[in-house]
Amino acid sequence: MMRSLQDTTTLHNGVKMPWFGLGVYKVQEGEEALQSVKAAIKAGYRSIDTAALYQNEESVGRAIKESGVPREELFITTKVWNTDQRNDSVLEAFETSLQKLGLDYVDLYLVHWPVKEKYKQTWKILEKIYKEGRARAIGVSNFTIHHLEDLIADAEIKPMVNQVELHPLFAQPELRDYCKKQEIQIEAWAPLGQGRLLDHPVLKEIADAHNKTIAQVILRWDLQNEIVTIPKSVKESRIIENANIFDFELTERDMEKINSLNENKRFGPDPDNFDF
Repeated sequence: MMRSLQDTTTLHNGVKMPWFGLGVYKVQEGEEALQSVKAAIKAGYRSIDTAALYQNEESVGRAIKESGVPREELFITTKVWNTDQRNDSVLEAFETSLQKLGLDYVDLYLVHWPVKEKYKQTWKILEKIYKEGRARAIGVSNFTIHHLEDLIADAEIKPMVNQVELHPLFAQPELRDYCKKQEIQIEAWAPLGQGRLLDHPVLKEIADAHNKTIAQVILRWDLQNEIVTIPKSVKESRIIENANIFDFELTERDMEKINSLNENKRFGPDPDNFDF
């Protein structure tokens, strides 16, 4: 049983990654991003997930600096955006992210989306960044099984992480099984279904039985399924509440009930059909 916010999974290259972190998608650059990241670190979070697209890397960097927590205790993720894949400016994009974050290296650098006819080329650059030690781990985001198979066929280094939309209504069992066999750590974005699951009757029943919130039950389900999870919030009280999931365990019956909610219902874009 995972016992704290600092508990980690070991990626296939030996790097330890926290099971639980803060996502900052749609968190405003400036005070909002600065304060939410500082609140998370103060509450014991050690993993922060941002991206070039989110346009808040500078505030995340400031929060890291002002937190007083040693850099080596933190796990920082960012991602290369699609336009930089299309323009062959992946290396420049990485340099820009490092500069904005005010860091010498990131812990995880991800290909944000599988841009057709580009992601394999992009991956070669990530391999170079990794070999230079400027990213302790590299991975992908929003890749399906066929994208991963295609990438791995020509890759020198296998992705260490695949970050995808994943929640009880979109549980992605086949992708999870595939990643497990390939030793690719699965990570959930939008673990709470972008808030759409927070009044689900089955989840409410389980939450009431444990005297927990629905969000806490979903996040606990992630951990017990060995899914790295990064819920987003800008409220300090919610950031603390989301992480209060290490003092209870879902029963096998609870897990089965939640697993049975899967409808293959995606709320975000489809990786096989996106136009951005």
